[in-house]
Amino acid sequence: MGMNKNTVLAWATFIMILMGIIIIGLGIYRYDDVAGWGFGAVGIGFFANAWVFNALKGRM
Repeated sequence: MGMNKNTVLAWATFIMILMGIIIIGLGIYRYDDVAGWGFGAVGIGFFANAWVFNALKGRM
């Protein structure tokens, strides 16, 4: 079973969402100071990239 472009984008979307959750979790539970806000912003950026990858499925 080969992976086509849509399958690759689906896996990339899943990995980006998982990493976004992990990074936001680090910002909430590990870092109490200003660094936590940075981790949260980066996690939201990962969600935005996952949204773009999901939107590209079927269009490439």
